[in-house]
Amino acid sequence: MGTAYITQQDAFIGKTDERLVIKAEKKKLLDIPLLKVDGVVVLGRATVSPAVIKEMLERHIPLSFLTATGKYLGRLEPEVTKNIFVRKAQWQAAGESDQAIHLVQGFVRGKLKNYRNSLMRRQRNHEYLDLSKSITKIEQAIAPINETTSIDSLRGLEGSGSAAYFGSFDKLITNKNFQFTHRNRRPPTDPVNALLSLGYALLRHDIQSAINIVGFDPYLGYLHVERYGRPSLALDLMEEFRPLIVDAVVLNAINHELLKPEDFEQESLSKAVSLKKESLKFFLKVYEQKKQSKFKHPVFKRQCTYQESFEWQARLMAKYLMGETDKYPPLILK
Repeated sequence: MGTAYITQQDAFIGKTDERLVIKAEKKKLLDIPLLKVDGVVVLGRATVSPAVIKEMLERHIPLSFLTATGKYLGRLEPEVTKNIFVRKAQWQAAGESDQAIHLVQGFVRGKLKNYRNSLMRRQRNHEYLDLSKSITKIEQAIAPINETTSIDSLRGLEGSGSAAYFGSFDKLITNKNFQFTHRNRRPPTDPVNALLSLGYALLRHDIQSAINIVGFDPYLGYLHVERYGRPSLALDLMEEFRPLIVDAVVLNAINHELLKPEDFEQESLSKAVSLKKESLKFFLKVYEQKKQSKFKHPVFKRQCTYQESFEWQARLMAKYLMGETDKYPPLILK
């Protein structure tokens, strides 16, 4: 099954024998073998039984908590792996080391090339679109990456390329019932930003799970600065996956009219926009389907799911930090 998403408010998460059981209002909502569960994400309020907490910790199944609108709150984390050598290499590379700079170059290059490729692909499929200016700006941000040896300067290139991409994001939306003017969050105040923020929160859960499996400390990153409670390394590795998974899912759902404006609601005070209950279930379903879809990995030259590629990329990063390879190849798809 992969990840189980709990959207029913005040649900009870329990277990019977070797099965995860979700109940609400005296009704059974979900009953699945724990062997098939890779993770659990709660959106809103839920009660988790002590037996489930113990079982998930023993099975190394992460449990993440988000608000009903998709804001990340925190997670129940199993014990980190015993691979101290990965964490030692990770910490030794902290700061402006050659390894840290190389990794940041890879994260930024991967994200911006996937942004560029998304725009180029959309322009090929829709001849009436003119995305050339944004594509050129992104390519101008990509060009100096290899020669840029300051992490702050690399952050500047990432920001410039991202601004160009989101400056054209509205042109990628063919459904006239939806508009996008700029990226906003905390809270998102329009449907498109609400979907992007929710998707990125789900992706963070998946990437953080992958780097924990490999043995990293998720709170020590290179591109994202350290901040109390921020899983900087998970956010680093997320960058190359944002356009490949979340943006693709959001655009597909909107452009194929799988979601409509009436599927959203807005809070009166904060103006935060979020999906209604049934529409949220649908979005979680298509996100999970995207994670389980397959592609040919450009490094390993074999088929894998996006879910598997999270861990594969984390292992490539570990091999580089431990000196087993001479470079980190970000995941870039055309």
